[in-house]
Amino acid sequence: MKSRSSQWYAGTDRNAYIHRAWMRRGVPSDAFDGRPHIAIANTASDLTPCNMHLNEVAEQVKHGIWEAGGVPHNLPVVSLGETNVRPTAMLWRNMAAMAAEELLRANPIDGVVLLGGCDKTIPALLMAAASVDLPAVVVPGGPMLTGTFRGALLGCGTDVWRLSEEVRAGTLTEGDFLRSESSMIRSKGHCNTMGTASTMGLLAEVLGMTLPGLAGTPAPDSRLLEGAHATGRLIVDMIAADRRPSAVMTRGSFLNAIVALAALGGSTNAVVHLLAIAGRLGVELSQDDFDRTGAGVPLLVDLQPAGRHLMDDLHRAGGLHAVLHQVRDLLDPEAITVTGRPLVDHLQDVTIHDPEVIRTKEHPLQEDAGIAVLYGDLAPDGAVIKPAAASPHLLKHRGPAVVFDSIEDLHTRLDDPGLDVTADSVLILRGCGPKGYPGMPEVSNLPLPPKLLAQGVRDMVRICDGRMSGTAYGTVVLHVAPEAAAGGPLAKVRTGDIIVLDVPNRRLDVELPPGELAAREPSEAMTQALARPPRGWQRLYVETVQQANTGADLDFLVGGSGAEVARESH
Repeated sequence: MKSRSSQWYAGTDRNAYIHRAWMRRGVPSDAFDGRPHIAIANTASDLTPCNMHLNEVAEQVKHGIWEAGGVPHNLPVVSLGETNVRPTAMLWRNMAAMAAEELLRANPIDGVVLLGGCDKTIPALLMAAASVDLPAVVVPGGPMLTGTFRGALLGCGTDVWRLSEEVRAGTLTEGDFLRSESSMIRSKGHCNTMGTASTMGLLAEVLGMTLPGLAGTPAPDSRLLEGAHATGRLIVDMIAADRRPSAVMTRGSFLNAIVALAALGGSTNAVVHLLAIAGRLGVELSQDDFDRTGAGVPLLVDLQPAGRHLMDDLHRAGGLHAVLHQVRDLLDPEAITVTGRPLVDHLQDVTIHDPEVIRTKEHPLQEDAGIAVLYGDLAPDGAVIKPAAASPHLLKHRGPAVVFDSIEDLHTRLDDPGLDVTADSVLILRGCGPKGYPGMPEVSNLPLPPKLLAQGVRDMVRICDGRMSGTAYGTVVLHVAPEAAAGGPLAKVRTGDIIVLDVPNRRLDVELPPGELAAREPSEAMTQALARPPRGWQRLYVETVQQANTGADLDFLVGGSGAEVARESH
């Protein structure tokens, strides 16, 4: 079959001459004889600290591609660093996906290796690859090694939240807090907790999109480079077999990912990312699938933020395959991987090496650990909560609302000793959804009022139309839809209203007489604080972004345009 890249390079006319001549630069002539040209979509950036090592990974991918007879091309793509980008990296996930999609389609390539690590980079690359549907495979950048401070393990992200609350409570000095800073990030790699980066790296494999056994390999581990080399060889085989994302990421693959998400205790952010990827493929997937498929799955992995250990412990204990082996009976046996073989075929002869880190399904950490999807007066289109990271006694709760109209309002009033709040109060932060902030930031795990911290309170019910970091924990209701900025009822709640959370019955309601909430006007203070970007990407985003319950993609980016080669450039 004639390769896609030969539509640039084959022939003797002027245009073929131009395309070959400008790409030679030391490349032998037989590089243009029809062998596959492969992009390495590389999100390495000094400003994305979790991905700084991906240039080294890309070199190993190149070696594998050359060895298998392909021609590799490093292709830098938009890189999003979760810790640095303001107002939130999520604002640009769709832009990164769109830019990568257009570059893949516009260039003379036959397939692509996707290099990501930090939270939004793997989802964005998978969205792009799904919309182009050329043969594609992911190399996850891997987690960092475990840091320690004064003999105690530090989980990056999770312990930031925990230690900062102890400072606010007066039980940890600011000096000790700052001294822990240089100990937390011990090596290259992304967060070592079961945050969004770890979750999406592992779920990329469950979706079938990585070399089996590679996801979760720590970034400093030489086996990551070995796997990168093998992935370079694999993509050449995938192109020969015409094995595309649409053949790999089926509905069964996404349901497998939901099972794995529950067993791993993975990030709630996976909900919006999996929905968005499925939307690019035209795969039928809804928010309710996360509850239907994942609700009864046991939590097997004892990792922060839901447990004690960290990602290199998971790898040491047997890794992803040891977890999947325990829930194999729940997996779709026909869902394949980039090897062309079913995922379940790669789960033979798997052993748990440390049952303290990976539990058996007979002795789980929790019986039912999936994402719970709530509906009710405050969430007509749904909201999500992660029971594994919540306090069991708060999963059924009734209390008065304390409402904040913006993140600035929260920062101004939360520490006020005169704030009318008790441990039974329900903290509500609104105006933080896709349109409102903009970008749906990770602000939902609101810090607790200092006067309650001083009383020993370490968790409260919190409700927000934004997201929270996958490294965060607590009884937090997220992704409330419609968001307040899109006319959702959260915009009309007032301080003092009685909020009722009932996770077992999947309800989130406010106790008001019939019709009262609908008759209210949205909060003026909240409305004034909503984003109103005058131009550029932010304006395009606010005008076209969808709600969290469908993946928060832009309405005109849902679906794909394939890999059709466009008109000549000369």
